[in-house]
Amino acid sequence: MTIDSHQHFWYYNAVDYAWIDESMKAIQRDFLPADLEPVLQKNGFDGCVLVQVNQTEQENHDFLKFANLYDFIKGVVGWIDLRAENLEERLNYFKQFDKLKGFRHIVQGEPVGFMQQDSFIKGIKKIADFDYTYDILIYPKQLKDALHLVRECPANKFVIDHIAKPDIKNQEVNRWSNYIKEIAQHSNVYCKVSGMVTEADWNKWKKEDFYIYLDWVLEFFGTDRIMYGSDWPVCLVAGAYEEQLSIVQSYFDKLTKTEKDKLFGENAVRFYGL
Repeated sequence: MTIDSHQHFWYYNAVDYAWIDESMKAIQRDFLPADLEPVLQKNGFDGCVLVQVNQTEQENHDFLKFANLYDFIKGVVGWIDLRAENLEERLNYFKQFDKLKGFRHIVQGEPVGFMQQDSFIKGIKKIADFDYTYDILIYPKQLKDALHLVRECPANKFVIDHIAKPDIKNQEVNRWSNYIKEIAQHSNVYCKVSGMVTEADWNKWKKEDFYIYLDWVLEFFGTDRIMYGSDWPVCLVAGAYEEQLSIVQSYFDKLTKTEKDKLFGENAVRFYGL
């Protein structure tokens, strides 16, 4: 299967989606399965992984409903309160839903140090007991915390979303690459080549802006632990689906077909158990 490992849906409103400000007018509307399915088909994808947006269990149910109605949604990454006292009870409850594959927290919106809390680490270890994955959504300033987390949790299956959002607009590389190299040495950590265009200059980016970051990701993670994701519809603020896809297609064109099959599907299938 060819898989887009990272996309979202929402019924837009200005309260729940306050982060979609006036600079992001292009995505101030509803985005639903019927909008994405033809885009995936047109670009040769068999399916996708639907990733949480809001930190509510209700969204898990909404997304699982979509996944039951649309076969192209192969898996869902939801949200759960990892620090809750009843975490194990909630995990037992969610185990009934086959398409729920893992969880994510919007750590990029939390203070530095959030992932080093004992309560958070305890919750992360607990989801491994239930064979759930965890998507790490952070900015570069939180990479030190991420390194601490993966060191503490060798039994978990982690994936770094959006290559940890380096400052591509200003071509800042060094500090980001140093931590990514350390994190990648843990074989239980994967990396999503996703969400890059929104970290670049939305109006002036060119493919070559991303290549230095992709050089390091490829070197550090290798072709067995990288997966493609579009971050649709968020990517639309900086380019069409085809435009963001062309960045990774052109860069990875030098690889063999076997390697490209891994990046554009097989690794996501293996990681999420699709």
